[in-house]
Amino acid sequence: MTNGKPHIRTDSVTEIILESISEGVFTVDKDWQITSFNRAAEKITGVARKEAIGKHCWDVFRSNMCEQDCALRKTMKLKKNFIDTSTYIVNSKQNRIPVVVGTSLLKDENGNILGGVETFRDMSLVEELKKELDARYQVGDMVSASSNMQKIFGILPQIAQSSSSVLIQGETGTGKELLARAIHDLSPRRKKPFVPVNCAALPDTLLESELFGYKAGAFTDAKKDKAGLFSVANGGSIFFDEIGEISPAFQVRLLRVLQDQVFHPLGSTRDEKTDVRVIAATNKKLQELVNAGSFREDLYYRINVVCLYLPPLRERREDIPLLIEHFLRKNNLLREKKITGFSREALAILMSYDFPGNIRELENAIEHSFVLCREGQITPHCLPDMIMGAMHSAVMPLTVDGAIKTMEARMIREALERNHYSRLAAARDLGMHKSTLFRKIKNLGISLPARDGRSK
Repeated sequence: MTNGKPHIRTDSVTEIILESISEGVFTVDKDWQITSFNRAAEKITGVARKEAIGKHCWDVFRSNMCEQDCALRKTMKLKKNFIDTSTYIVNSKQNRIPVVVGTSLLKDENGNILGGVETFRDMSLVEELKKELDARYQVGDMVSASSNMQKIFGILPQIAQSSSSVLIQGETGTGKELLARAIHDLSPRRKKPFVPVNCAALPDTLLESELFGYKAGAFTDAKKDKAGLFSVANGGSIFFDEIGEISPAFQVRLLRVLQDQVFHPLGSTRDEKTDVRVIAATNKKLQELVNAGSFREDLYYRINVVCLYLPPLRERREDIPLLIEHFLRKNNLLREKKITGFSREALAILMSYDFPGNIRELENAIEHSFVLCREGQITPHCLPDMIMGAMHSAVMPLTVDGAIKTMEARMIREALERNHYSRLAAARDLGMHKSTLFRKIKNLGISLPARDGRSK
């Protein structure tokens, strides 16, 4: 009793706290045998305390970190705490459980090291929510949160279910082939081949033999029959990349295949039938080529049943952080690195750059940065010289905050222009509350026309 109140031992208080928290906690001695295991640890792992105590920690957790990158082992070796390390454990039902761990040394009252302590938090719900969010912003290998791309994502399943020809227009590097693959993968033809053809890389004679195939003896080097790509793609989809590059003469031969679904192999005496869905793409304005007489009008209307336009990256800058995260995960996996992200300065530079090469250029820039950066955050000196040179030669804000504000103001102006200066429509387009948009317009000093876009 102390002052008439019952005395509670410190170790009892500690035990009560450990048993009441939602994070798993365990301790090990210097031989890596588990000496304590709280209730949350039992719940997360599915392993009873009496089964865990006395065992080596790796026999209980079976984590991907156990063999070569154990945070607790680093703590014991370096005498340094580690927090928020992501990994996974395998529970008693053989399910992988994503967790975030923290580690520190376990000492007695004299400072002697007794072992180590590790806390771990179940991140399953967070991972599920992240997957739902990724599904919302991702179709196939395409990632976007911009309103224009979300409209495409929304109608893509309907387009995929039809058998109509699709024309995809957009600048080089915007992801036209990825969109074509997504259409194929969502379609009833998904189990059949997807065959890409680069029209710009092949002359007419080679393009004809590649697409239609040939019979033995059709020309000097034709030793045996060869099936064309229309035969290979039968039942699936064929993708004509840069279709605006094919000659007027070959356009006539291609038009017949699209109209009648038949083609004539070189050296053959009869036609062959094919069942393919045609998806075409171009970085040129085909209507202008039609007007100039260099692209057949009948072929244009044959491939332009459904037309999709992929906006350049400079018109969807809100996608840059999403794409950066996507490519970071990809490169970390491929290169077995642990780059945590871009520094604030490097991100501001990427957000301000116009990316004439679009998403392909951004992906190359990140790959370049991975070569120069070993670990931690990517800083400006790791970015390609072309991007840094453009930043230095342009009239750019001198501070990171200035660069971010400039980018934000540009995005708001573009949204207002797209929505004819209707503030409410622009706010919906940007995914923010109207009061937030009004405040940003005022703070950024964005000038607006006297009449709102809703006015008649």
